[in-house]
Order: sequence, then structure tokens, then C-alpha cells
Amino acid sequence: MAYALGHVSGCHLNPAVTLGLVAGKRFPGKELAPYWIAQVLGAVAGAGLLWLIASGRAEFSLAGGFASNGYAEHSPGGYSMSAALICEVVMTFFFLAVILGSTDRRAPAGFAPIAVGLCLTLIHLISIPVTNTSVNPARSTGPALFVGDWALRQLWLFWVAPLVGAALAGWLYPFVARE
Repeated sequence: MAYALGHVSGCHLNPAVTLGLVAGKRFPGKELAPYWIAQVLGAVAGAGLLWLIASGRAEFSLAGGFASNGYAEHSPGGYSMSAALICEVVMTFFFLAVILGSTDRRAPAGFAPIAVGLCLTLIHLISIPVTNTSVNPARSTGPALFVGDWALRQLWLFWVAPLVGAALAGWLYPFVARE
């Protein structure tokens, strides 16, 4: 997606990424709210398309969670709320660190989407068993709206943790990288 949309919008499909870029002074803060609105609307539309496809199978049920993010009894591996919170903060922090580093003006040009994509793949391999992987509040919101109930009650964590991790990375990167 970064190669397809990067030149259009920076391929900001994630409110945490947008916040991290604002914190790192790489994106104007006045654009934050419009981006967040578009990102959440896009995630809800995406979840709607997935629901249309999945509901075409006779055995489909939202009771299975619809890939919603969760902790405790809704974590794929039964991880606690604190484990989910730490995992999501740390994974999002490193995701933003890779984004900021690979898009730094001093980094080799044209390779950022590869680094970002591989980083996101690794994040999913690590955190799917813990939370079903968020690191993207919009992605978490889409399925939660369809599942309702527990998914909406736990959604707060999948906004707070990624936003905290992203803001920390955005704030720290300029100091560490000596921008």
C-alpha cells in the first residue's frame, strides 16, 4: 500500500502512525483529526466488506470475534490486560521507530515500504497470539463495531496503547537520531 498510496497521502492508514509523525514533527498537527476520521471510516468500510464476504459462508458467526482485538478471555493466547497493554505499546513504538528511521531524509530512498512492511509482518507474528495484533486503532475499531459487546468494551486499550507507543517513538526519535 505504501508504494500505491505513499505519494498521495503518505499512506497513513493508521491513527497511531499519524500521531507518531505529528509527535516527531514530520506531519502537521492540524491534519490529525481529518486523517483520523478518514482512517476510522476506511477501517469500518473494510470491516463491512469483510463481513459481506464472510457472511456468505453458512457457518459464519460474529461470535468467533471477527478478528477483534482482545485481552484476557478474548486474547487468542489468554494473555492478561497488562500483557496486552505492554505488547501493544512496545509493538507500536518499534513500528513507528522503523517508519521514522526508514523515512528519515538520511535513509536510502525508496526502501521504506519494504522495511515498514517487514516490520509489520514481524509485529503480527509476535503479537497475534497476544491480542490479535492491533498497533492500529482504526483497524481495531472496524471489527469491534460489528462484534459489539466485549469487543467494544475492550476497544479502549487498542486506542490507548498504540497511541502511547506511537507518541513516545515520535517524541524520542529526533533525540536519538539527532535530527
